Amino acid sequence: MKRKHLVLPLIAILLFSFSFDVNAQSRRKKQPKKKELPLEAFQFRNVGPAFLSGRIADIVFHPENDNIWYVAVGSGGVWKTENAGTTWTPLFDDQSSYSTGCVTLDPQNPSTVWVGTGENVGGRHVAYGDGIYRSQDGGKSWENRGLKTSEHISKIIVHPDNSDILWVAVQGPLWKKGGQRGVYKTTNGGKKWRQVLGNNQWTGATDIMVDPRNPKILYAATWDRHRTVAALMSGGPGSGIHKSTDGGKTWQELENGLPTSNMGKIGLAISPQNPDVIYAAIELDRTTGGVFRSADQGASWKKMSNAVSSATGPHYYQELYASPHKFDRLYLMNVRVLTSEDGGKTFVQLSEKKKHSDNHVIVFKKDDPDYLMLGTDAGIYESFDLAKNWRYHKNLPLTQFYKVAVNNATPFYHIFGGTQDNGSAGGPSATDEYQGISNKHWYKTLGSDGHQSATDPEYNDLIYAETQQGGLHRVDLKTGEQLFIQPQAQLGDPHERFNWDAPIVVSPHDPATLYFASYRVWKSENRGDDWTPISGDLTRNEERLALPIMGRKQSWDNAWDVGAMSNYNTITSLSESPLVKGLIYAGTDDGFIQITTNGGEQWTQIPVTKLGLPARTFVNDIKADLHDPNTVYVVLDNHKEGDFNPYLYKSTDRGQSWTSLSTSLPKRTLLWRIVQDPVKKELFFLATEFGIYASLNDGVDWHKLPGTPNMGFRDLVIQQRENDLVAASFGRGFYVLDDYSALRDMTPEVLKQKGTLFTPRTAKWFVPKSNLGNTGADFYIAKNPAFGAVFTYHLSDDFKTQKQQRQESEKERSKNGRDIPFPGYDRLDAENQETPAKVWLTIKDNDGNVIRNLYQKAEKGTHRLAWNLRHASIQAVNPDRVSDRNPSGPMVTPGNYSAQLYLQQNGQIIPLGASVNFEVKPIREGVLKGVDYATFDAYRKDYNAVSREVTVLRDQFAQAQKKAAALKMAARRAESSPELFVEDLNKIEQALFALERKTTGSAAREEVGEKNPPNVQTHLSVAYRGLRTTYGPTGLHRQSLSTAQQMIALYRPELEVITKQMLPQLEKKLKQSGAPYIKGND
Repeated sequence: MKRKHLVLPLIAILLFSFSFDVNAQSRRKKQPKKKELPLEAFQFRNVGPAFLSGRIADIVFHPENDNIWYVAVGSGGVWKTENAGTTWTPLFDDQSSYSTGCVTLDPQNPSTVWVGTGENVGGRHVAYGDGIYRSQDGGKSWENRGLKTSEHISKIIVHPDNSDILWVAVQGPLWKKGGQRGVYKTTNGGKKWRQVLGNNQWTGATDIMVDPRNPKILYAATWDRHRTVAALMSGGPGSGIHKSTDGGKTWQELENGLPTSNMGKIGLAISPQNPDVIYAAIELDRTTGGVFRSADQGASWKKMSNAVSSATGPHYYQELYASPHKFDRLYLMNVRVLTSEDGGKTFVQLSEKKKHSDNHVIVFKKDDPDYLMLGTDAGIYESFDLAKNWRYHKNLPLTQFYKVAVNNATPFYHIFGGTQDNGSAGGPSATDEYQGISNKHWYKTLGSDGHQSATDPEYNDLIYAETQQGGLHRVDLKTGEQLFIQPQAQLGDPHERFNWDAPIVVSPHDPATLYFASYRVWKSENRGDDWTPISGDLTRNEERLALPIMGRKQSWDNAWDVGAMSNYNTITSLSESPLVKGLIYAGTDDGFIQITTNGGEQWTQIPVTKLGLPARTFVNDIKADLHDPNTVYVVLDNHKEGDFNPYLYKSTDRGQSWTSLSTSLPKRTLLWRIVQDPVKKELFFLATEFGIYASLNDGVDWHKLPGTPNMGFRDLVIQQRENDLVAASFGRGFYVLDDYSALRDMTPEVLKQKGTLFTPRTAKWFVPKSNLGNTGADFYIAKNPAFGAVFTYHLSDDFKTQKQQRQESEKERSKNGRDIPFPGYDRLDAENQETPAKVWLTIKDNDGNVIRNLYQKAEKGTHRLAWNLRHASIQAVNPDRVSDRNPSGPMVTPGNYSAQLYLQQNGQIIPLGASVNFEVKPIREGVLKGVDYATFDAYRKDYNAVSREVTVLRDQFAQAQKKAAALKMAARRAESSPELFVEDLNKIEQALFALERKTTGSAAREEVGEKNPPNVQTHLSVAYRGLRTTYGPTGLHRQSLSTAQQMIALYRPELEVITKQMLPQLEKKLKQSGAPYIKGND
């Protein structure tokens, strides 16, 4: 018997009294200006990976140096290498768009770089841009040069002889009509732009070429296209091929021999060997198409074949290239590159063994016919033998992650996520290797397009991963086995519609209970072995081809790209309250919020129109509050209707009424995910299209966190044990904000205090490994978190020196054209004498003994200071080489410690706030158990004592040598006979020589490479090795320390004879004989 599920429209539940906040957006202007928070210390750390890389949109080589490449990344900015991919530099991280579609160099001045923002594909997950950018210094700095409503730019051409003239193929907005679209031209370097081709609200330009013999001759391809959340229309009457013979002033549509039906996306190529020959790859209805060739500059065309980009569809590829090395050799970008040797008559797949699919751009070298470079969904590949073999650049961290999950593995938790076209992957948040996190630490968990991953709170080696549209698997990381566990439609059921990125939830009440969603919610009580639906269809379940697209309902015969459509009318987000079992929230892609309070027996439907939003606004995320059973948060997204504004709402009565929390967020900022701190209920984090935000006051004010590129973040998760915020970026891999716990205590009252030290998390005690050799500069490494105990502190005052204050004042005067007065010598001397303010951090052990003092410059705001779990160095201080360095000594032992912050200013030092307590814990035990911590610490003290003795003796010996040399010089000027001092000097020199030979060995032996017997320093060095591991000192190390002590005991009397008898006696004689004064003496 089928289980019945009751879905109740919210408006029909008369027991509820609703007060939806539909005017929340209109109150934006009434909000008081928020006070910015000091968040400088909370810097994110990119952890990779790079072995998957990400989608490449375009690549250009420097015309004079083909080791210099510029790479436009679909959703990762612009990158540059000056050494053929050995090392890379991101160039675009601070710009207002991160999605790029094309990059071009000025042929007159290759240091001038032009970038078109907004991806040049029509996919379901593409980011938008804000126009065209120019750099005149090789990418160091950028300026937006217009076309700000273009959103997607396909190609840029700079006039070969005039740098002020450019033509740009602009696709225009994907999700709505209008905007800037078509072909645009500037004659003044982008100051002004004129649309020279295109006047249709749906028609953009997807390609443009210039005749290399005559820049007045241009060819352009136009494209009608519109995508909604439900469908893609890829073609229409505006699509076609056009030619200009006057530099773009006028255009003629080319028709002779070309298809008469609606064309879709078109790729163009011109023969470098014979520019009269033009090639076109044309999409036709239902993703059919062909390659066409013209031998007369486009006057007439001949269809050569039915070749067309396939699989994902022409909207995603369709770029066509003509080889610069062989006439009529073509390359058509596709899942697998199609290549033709006969002008497009026949195509074969290019050999792509051991190479990723999904190709978007190809690059040639003018002097090497065997060279090919391909930009793919997984980064950059090079071939040096015409595609027989491929080299992969696995040092570009460009992975597009949809979602992120973390487990509780020790000592370092692992991060998991699903990617665009690169499967699902996992890897550590940190390693015990001092180099950091390399590609070898990451591993694939599932193939295809990866999406949501989930972890089992009971078993760290058990995760869930899925492919597109709900291909759910349970993955055993120990065996590597991937068990398919997707719930299936039963006899008589319709197709089970799963979203492209279907949601999975592990119940917070039972780790064996899973919730998964298609158009209905499924439940498993045995980790996916069996499933039961707990809802009916929670969506609109409508015919999507009947919905309007391109402004109206379209004919069945029009250019529907069915292959590009993922399922519609699906559930996109799930959440179960951690406080109330069976209180479950669901959100859909067609504008519904659904709530059940009884595990699925009944569902209450809330249309998003009740929040004042359009009817089919997409629910990106829904989250039950972690502290209040009646509160829920929903993140909504309407960008697939062309609306890029942020939408975030909160309900404190399980959906009866809603309040907007997005009033302090910037416009043009999509919202993707919200997470709540499990300790402080008012602390939230938000993943957005342009960075990550935090709110410390329950979502009233949002503040952007530092340390990430200005790019899209699709998901966030909190690793509760470590207090880490882990973020999934859509184009730059994973990011980690290490130990954000100080944000919990950053109240307005705390921020008013002069200084505050926040409690750090437990410090991990271990010796970092070094498992890598000399890897070369192209070996990818991501940073580990700072080693040891990392302290966050806040200073409320400004600590500018007198000199800084004067210079700022003078700068302001200069800016306003005012005279700058001479400060006076007293002021200048005072500036030179002033010591800048410092903060000191004093570490004490559990008995109150000072272990270490750390210090750094005092500056207003929040800062971090790391203690590397080591004592201060006992290395002698040389007064001739004084520096601000603070070298470290041996490791401390695990245990409880405390820290106190101090401020040094104007010659005084004062404590700031209260001390904090923290723990240092070992992360593991070795195979063999070493000495106990008390023994370890006792040995350290013994070693320090011996080391200090050696240092003293060494210094005394050096001083004796200097004194002897000074006495010798003084003796030569004494008013006495040489017999008074020559014999004594000789005895001193021989005694010093003999002692030096005993302590350091024979210089003559060393000169020819012979070994001397072990000396004091040799034994002391061996003894120190007992302090370099957590195992601690062995009998060998103790023996070495003992031997060093014995040698000191032997040498000390001999040195004392020299320093206390021989040198003073001779000095007395010389003094009595009238020898010159020796500096440094009394």
